[in-house]
Amino acid sequence: MENWLNLKEIFDMDSWEDLQDALSDATKMAIVMVNYKGEPITRHSGCSDFCNIMRHDDRMKKFCQKCDARAGFEAMQENAPFIYKCYFSIVDIAIPIIVDHRYIGAIMAGQIRVGDDGEHLEQLLHVTDRMLLEQKLEENREAYERLPHLSFGRIRVIAKLLYHLCNYMTIESAKKAKILDMYEAVLSRAGAADGDTLKEIPRAAGIALSHPDATEEEHQRELEHRLPEGASRVTKEALKYIIFHPEQMLSLGDVADHCHVSKGYLSRLFTKEMGMSYSQYIPLLKVDWAKELLKREDLTVADVAEQLGYSETGYFIKVFKKYTGATPLVYKKYQNL
Repeated sequence: MENWLNLKEIFDMDSWEDLQDALSDATKMAIVMVNYKGEPITRHSGCSDFCNIMRHDDRMKKFCQKCDARAGFEAMQENAPFIYKCYFSIVDIAIPIIVDHRYIGAIMAGQIRVGDDGEHLEQLLHVTDRMLLEQKLEENREAYERLPHLSFGRIRVIAKLLYHLCNYMTIESAKKAKILDMYEAVLSRAGAADGDTLKEIPRAAGIALSHPDATEEEHQRELEHRLPEGASRVTKEALKYIIFHPEQMLSLGDVADHCHVSKGYLSRLFTKEMGMSYSQYIPLLKVDWAKELLKREDLTVADVAEQLGYSETGYFIKVFKKYTGATPLVYKKYQNL
């Protein structure tokens, strides 16, 4: 899970910020994601004019970050939303982000004022320079008065909603990480069982070659990507024929005929230069292409099977599961989370 302890690896930031904007509009709260130090790692959705001024003031922003960091830590200790008042008595909420029992950041929401039912809330940070606070408050009184008001009951409901949403997204991200780790582990074992290794077949460079609209240039880039250094003319021609016809299930004989050599000669040369036999290479190559195609939401498993030359979807599923440990549908689901 070490690779997933970075918040930007756990959350798709573009999608999260869109959701963050929608949540801010619905709740009337400002929302931002911070790391364990309290430093923002997303833009601030719905940030109030008053807080925006404070967070861009060299003297005041350090107090904002201290509040965010301490509140996140308090939320982590309780593994629950922590509702508090900042040094200006503005109400905020910290939602802990915990992965593999480690605190890595928080969702901060708030920038609101509360009525008498929130008087009991703890003020998390007390600034000793009261004259500075009074000066800043007086200079920005109009912006402060525009801060939205919510009841404490409403604040608790929103805090609970954000907590469960964040917890769900974190758990699903962790599941995805483990599933993908499983794919690689099983695929490595499958390769080792056949005398193959994953590194011997370079990954597709983001090119869905079996798409009908793939260009000759895309095919050529894929060929160059997959060719081993120092490959002979025959191996180059064989691999080119395979890669330029991803929709066909080419036999060794088909490729040998195209290259004008015997099956035996091509078999020996291919194994020597590609590091594995033709019969071992082709299904691994097809599975690699399938992984790229399964990322596309407009293609079904049957579509992918057809575009890769499988006459029966069931057989494609069987081959894919053999080398990945999961069915194409499961793989597609977790790729598109």
